[in-house]
Amino acid sequence: MLLLAIAVAALASTLCGGLLALRLRDKLHLILGFSAGAVIGVAFFDLLPEAINLSAPVHNAATILSFSALGFLFYLAMDRMLLFHGEGAPRGGIAAGVLCLHSLLDGIAIGLGFQASHKIGVVVAIAVLTHDFSDGINTMNIIFKHGGDRRQATRWLMMDAAAPVVGVASTLFFTLPGSAFGTALALFAGFFLYIGASDLIPESYHAHPKFLTTAMTLAGAAVLYMAIALIGQSP
Repeated sequence: MLLLAIAVAALASTLCGGLLALRLRDKLHLILGFSAGAVIGVAFFDLLPEAINLSAPVHNAATILSFSALGFLFYLAMDRMLLFHGEGAPRGGIAAGVLCLHSLLDGIAIGLGFQASHKIGVVVAIAVLTHDFSDGINTMNIIFKHGGDRRQATRWLMMDAAAPVVGVASTLFFTLPGSAFGTALALFAGFFLYIGASDLIPESYHAHPKFLTTAMTLAGAAVLYMAIALIGQSP
């Protein structure tokens, strides 16, 4: 039931972000800045430490960090390959499709997080919900930026909102072996670092008041740090 509720919350978060993009366009950089800090915070403060702890009997810390780097570079390559293949096609649709794929991976991250432990699942879900809110905003902005209309933007928004639900549901049909959880978490840490550092931070920082935007990014990381600390202290 908890996984179902989180999946529905991810869908709602994406939809809310997209609808907000229509109304608060001049404040979106602050929301994106906060989301960037939250996503990067969960990678550094939760996923990487948990990956190192879970993999201790099999891999050392240097190997786990290498898996995180692999995740970062894989996500970068996936982004660029999809966009390169989109040359000559409607760029807005290609970019929105990339966001939908990101959201699918977000859902898988939630499901695998809960397979590892309840704590990891909750923390990953918090990060994904903040990121999905930004995904909804980005989906609408990308379509409008490339000349799409409200109908096209809404259609892509609905697909992006459904993607994490599909991702969560897919993890009900497979289970990772215990020895693989650390590696999986390290890869997802790399994914989250790419999303935050290469997507959300530049998007939030570009042509906007830089002090307040930076403060929101730091606030996002601080909130996730406190949430992780509180969850870690709970029985």
